[in-house]
Amino acid sequence: MSSLVDGLKGAFKVSELRTKLLFTLAMIFIFRLGAHVPVPGVDVVRFNELIADGMLFSFFDVISGGAFKAFSVFAMSIIPYINASIIMNLLTVVIPHLEKLSKEGDEGRKKISQYTRYFTVILAFLQAVGMSALLSKTGALSTPGFTSIAVIVITLVAGTTLLMWLGEQITERGIGNGISLLIFAGIVSSLPQGIINLYMQFQAGTINVFSLLLLVVIGAVVIAAIVRVNEGQRRIPVQYAKRVVGRRVYGGQTTHLPLKVNQAGVIPVIFASSILMFPEQIASWFTNSAIAQFYVNWFGWGSAAHTAFYALLIIGFTYFYTAVIMNPVDVADNIKKYGGFLPGIRPGRPTAEYIARVMNRITLAGAVFLAIVAILPNFILLATRIPNIYFGGTALLIVVGVALDTMKQIESHLLMRSYQGFIK
Repeated sequence: MSSLVDGLKGAFKVSELRTKLLFTLAMIFIFRLGAHVPVPGVDVVRFNELIADGMLFSFFDVISGGAFKAFSVFAMSIIPYINASIIMNLLTVVIPHLEKLSKEGDEGRKKISQYTRYFTVILAFLQAVGMSALLSKTGALSTPGFTSIAVIVITLVAGTTLLMWLGEQITERGIGNGISLLIFAGIVSSLPQGIINLYMQFQAGTINVFSLLLLVVIGAVVIAAIVRVNEGQRRIPVQYAKRVVGRRVYGGQTTHLPLKVNQAGVIPVIFASSILMFPEQIASWFTNSAIAQFYVNWFGWGSAAHTAFYALLIIGFTYFYTAVIMNPVDVADNIKKYGGFLPGIRPGRPTAEYIARVMNRITLAGAVFLAIVAILPNFILLATRIPNIYFGGTALLIVVGVALDTMKQIESHLLMRSYQGFIK
């Protein structure tokens, strides 16, 4: 703990890093401020009744940091942007033009980011129209009519667009990944209320001391496991041959290629959660439909089918995102380009195949771990008998993963300026 405090003191001693940290905190403050600005024309009491009846999912409220339950201007959170990013990543593999842009460096990535922003606005508009239609149908609007729906749609789309801009500003001018930090801030902000709810249930006699202690122990073990897996690496030795240039000898050293067990981080969990929110929201628009009721009963949040599909999606997205951010062929070519080779393996294609084989094995372990932790709340409910554990495995994965990534970025800034970091 003392090393953490010393590291933070060192971080604020560096003017550039202090500016980045203060800017990030300012953007998070704006996000939390907007989460308490209500959308005009909505009956919040009636809206909360819809959530309590299961017509709208409560996990969405955890991601948005209470903005959804209060139906504020940030009620849709950053979910449309995440969905747009998922679709654009998939289209990059399928559409040759986008694939070409992705290989053109910064300019190509800027163009793809611009397309993602446009697509985010379109998805946000469709989602806002659907939510407004549902509110009008269920009597949750104070003054039903086209004008009220139009105001709600414009407000929600503007809120999501502002969040997208805040996230990009944090990434560019602050510390850490902006979108992940906004989700992190939303989840952490709901933690105090969750603790209060647990205390109230304990006071009412709904849960006992043993259940609370078991919950704390499980939480500590899961956090330790998440940190261990996120930091886990498979180090492949790389040997560089000696090269004589003039009178100097270069190379001849041995290093390693670090392949992380969880190369994709928390992105697959966020992707899978966002994808599964869509069908449930669409089903909530058609409350009188037999098909919608069948979906909610058999594939709703917490059901066996939903849990299984959720786990499979996480495993699939882990492999997909790992393949996007790390191409074994490119890694093998770079090793060969600088005169390196893996001991016992020929450069070029054999090296790429070996790296791909190792990546597939360790990615499977990381993907299965992510899936197990994500569906953990269902098993915690059986073990502790504590209802409504919204701060569960998915939230823990996001919080711990984002905290580790942000801490590493601060650490790298400190090490560049010869300050002692968090880790001794």
